[in-house]
Amino acid sequence: MGRLIHFEIHVDDMERAKKFYGEVFGWTFEDWSDYAGMPYWGAVTGDAKEPGINGALMQRQGASPQPGQAVNGYACTMGVGDYDATEAKILRLGGQVALPKYALPGMAWQGYYMDTEGNLFGIHQPDEHAK
Repeated sequence: MGRLIHFEIHVDDMERAKKFYGEVFGWTFEDWSDYAGMPYWGAVTGDAKEPGINGALMQRQGASPQPGQAVNGYACTMGVGDYDATEAKILRLGGQVALPKYALPGMAWQGYYMDTEGNLFGIHQPDEHAK
């Protein structure tokens, strides 16, 4: 045991966050608020037959992260098929670059962004020719 099976992204504006993650990554959402006793939307991140996990967007219970502060939690990275197209969606929908695209030589392209709620996340496009 000990395998990661669920994630939660804390958000200030649920509708804004659902729009951001839905449009950037194609996630769909299910209202699980009655179970959680607070605004809580299950995030379906892809086909259950593919590797990966589902998670949720939950109403933030404290102060939002401040720009420039150290990461205080996990940074999740999403696999993408087209790094540049995904970055364009992120920026168009109000996300910001935290660490620009860089090569993991012989493996992939990687970069980090801030979502509309101030949370850090990464995107990763496998590419054996990255350098």
